[in-house]
Amino acid sequence: MSHVDESEIEASRAPLLDHLAELRTRLIVCVGSLVVGFILCFFFSRAIYLALLRPFEMAGVLYAEQKLHGHKGPFDLLFAITGLRPVTGHSDLRLVSTAPLEFFFTKMKLSGFGALMICFPVIAWQLYRFVAPGLYKKERNAFLPFLIAAPVLFLMGAALVYYVMLPFVLWFSLSQQIFDPHVQVALLPKVSDYLDLVTHMLLAFGLCFQLPVVLSLAALAGLVDAATLAKGRRYAILGIVVVAAVVTPPDPLSQCLLTIPIYGLYEVSIWCVRLIQLRRKREESRELALT
Repeated sequence: MSHVDESEIEASRAPLLDHLAELRTRLIVCVGSLVVGFILCFFFSRAIYLALLRPFEMAGVLYAEQKLHGHKGPFDLLFAITGLRPVTGHSDLRLVSTAPLEFFFTKMKLSGFGALMICFPVIAWQLYRFVAPGLYKKERNAFLPFLIAAPVLFLMGAALVYYVMLPFVLWFSLSQQIFDPHVQVALLPKVSDYLDLVTHMLLAFGLCFQLPVVLSLAALAGLVDAATLAKGRRYAILGIVVVAAVVTPPDPLSQCLLTIPIYGLYEVSIWCVRLIQLRRKREESRELALT
């Protein structure tokens, strides 16, 4: 440990009561931001829920097109979902509420989920400000990019769910309906079940897209290196396929829609780890030259 590192640690020392007081302040800020975010989301909960229904509406339009013009295949559906093929028409959605206060509690759950999403930058920043005094300067500088990369990657995963996966999953569900003269099986999802589906998929994809952040942090801690990750590609592919099979509907197309970007992020992670290792070697060479 160099003299500069020791001076940084000594400058950041504080009595235990000061640490507890700072922790209390950080927790108050986090809880306060969550309360404000919850109230704001609950005020707009109806509009937010209607926005979350747009993938369902898109699926209904595609299903109506399929019934009118016949089945066109999954790739034609994918082109329509991603905007590469124009889609016309509209769909009248029907969801049900089977309990007197079901939609009210659904809006409460939606407000809590929305508050957590919009307040994540505040919570992450407060966490960083609390642990930063115990880190070296170079560790603080290395940690900051991850605070930006994590929400960006989560939003990328959420966008994939909202614009591609949800319409496809809901179209697949609508296609399972039966309209027979003697038997009818119509899809009438509960408002709470639909929200559970949306939040489950958003969290699953958003967390899967954190793979570069997790592996880069593991590399900073010395737990993995680029050579190990490169040699373990076959096991990584197997793990990615298993995760995709668990968090997506049981059809090959939706599993590929998650497997391909996650594997791409795995390759990006290998390059990130290599850059971290090269930077660490340069810093070690510089320190040796100074000594």
